[in-house]
Amino acid sequence: MAHRLAETAEILKEFSVLFFAMRRVAALPWTAVEEELQNSRSPGFISELLAQTCLHPLCQKFPPSVRYRRLFLSELIKRQEAAGCDPLDELYDALAEVVGAEESSESFRSYRLPCGAFVSLLENAALISVGTTGLVTWEAALYLAEWALDHPQLFAGRTVLELGSGVGMSGISICRSCSPRRFVFSDCHPAVLQKLRQNVRLNGLGSDSRPAVRVDQLDWTTATGEELRAIGADAVVAADVVFDPDLTGSLVQLLSKLLQRPSTEAQPLVLICSTIRNPQTYGGFKLQLGKPLCPARGAMKLTVTSRRVFVHRKGGPRPRGDERTGASRLSLRQSDSHRAAEGLQVTNKGFLHKHV
Repeated sequence: MAHRLAETAEILKEFSVLFFAMRRVAALPWTAVEEELQNSRSPGFISELLAQTCLHPLCQKFPPSVRYRRLFLSELIKRQEAAGCDPLDELYDALAEVVGAEESSESFRSYRLPCGAFVSLLENAALISVGTTGLVTWEAALYLAEWALDHPQLFAGRTVLELGSGVGMSGISICRSCSPRRFVFSDCHPAVLQKLRQNVRLNGLGSDSRPAVRVDQLDWTTATGEELRAIGADAVVAADVVFDPDLTGSLVQLLSKLLQRPSTEAQPLVLICSTIRNPQTYGGFKLQLGKPLCPARGAMKLTVTSRRVFVHRKGGPRPRGDERTGASRLSLRQSDSHRAAEGLQVTNKGFLHKHV
């Protein structure tokens, strides 16, 4: 009996995690629901499932999109009717509420952290809007967040700068779980900065929080070494910033400025996580990392190199994933993509160049 209750609790938890991350409805573990309904023939399980999803307080505060909730509830009704269970009024009431609701161009995705708390983000429905791709969470941000949560000691007590923060997934996760001393989010597009500041506040972060955080506008093409040194970052992270070949040169130059430190100072930890959509673009970025850069007169000669810290092979099993559903151990990744992803640690080797 206890084992059965534990299994039911795990199913409910899993549905909650995937529902709030807006995982594709067809990819949810519906087989487990069918088995529960066949065993109980009671609407009690459906009531509990609703309580963990559409009727949960988080859904009232940070609701997934109207369309997503409608698809979810319609599928749940279909499974309930197929199992021959008695109709449940609260299920049909929940559907009626979203059937007549107005669609919005933005909605919330919430990602569950290991501690049980959620990172909730307001994101756009469209992948590209107002001329930018920065108003949604991309897969590499979720990979970086998971890797950081597995290695919190690398960020504890540090000042962390994030490049291309987007809507804030990676940075907020690090702030909530890795104990940095300060965290500086950065981006360039005005609409992205506005949404980023909103998400930072929604998750209880600000200049007076622990860690203290701020959001900076940072243009890779114009940022000076003096401006970057003033940030005082001893760790730098970025996710899904290698997607446009026209920007990779500016990114490498920016990284070189961040790594140009006197020999008496420790280099910052620099981690770049990328989803490999176009191998040619990503390969070009890694190639530029290996080329000696032309310093200003009197500056240190710099060769930036990289070391792979993790890799997810295209079409391969998800690292640390749950075998039955493919859900992440840390309950963050919601994407159904099977693209390859890679995390690099970028360092300055001075006159040395080591191909990785």
